[in-house]
Amino acid sequence: MAINPSPHRAPRSKTLATWLALVGGPLGLHRFYLHGLGDLAGWLLPVPTAVGLWGLNRGLEFGQDDQLAWILIPVLGFTVAATMLQAILYGLTPDEHWNARHNPGLAPDLAPRAGWLTVMGIALALLVGAGVLMATIAYSGQRYFEYQVEEARKISQ
Repeated sequence: MAINPSPHRAPRSKTLATWLALVGGPLGLHRFYLHGLGDLAGWLLPVPTAVGLWGLNRGLEFGQDDQLAWILIPVLGFTVAATMLQAILYGLTPDEHWNARHNPGLAPDLAPRAGWLTVMGIALALLVGAGVLMATIAYSGQRYFEYQVEEARKISQ
């Protein structure tokens, strides 16, 4: 999926990757940072983000009865939740495993170490990700049951 990075690239920081996933995850910024501009997943991540934003726009424009918005808005929620999970996974990866994967061949004393900024990024990603995921599930469930009630009402008449 990704083009092999140059062996002379700068070391990849776990802290920066965590914060990029937190702040710009739905746009794929963390993927580009870690894997370069040739990363297909990084280029595909803005697609569900844009689709979800389009659904959000439709919901604001046409109101609560727009069924297409009901389908599209959760796409944004699940994309944001998935990138928050990625930020948590980046932050919780042990430094040794992180450096073996993203900084191979780098002397251990030169490898970037995680600190409190990483911990704060993990905590914030957990807060945002859990909130967005719960809101997305609640929104989807509510819309589904409202649709079922409406269809049952049509059948009964």
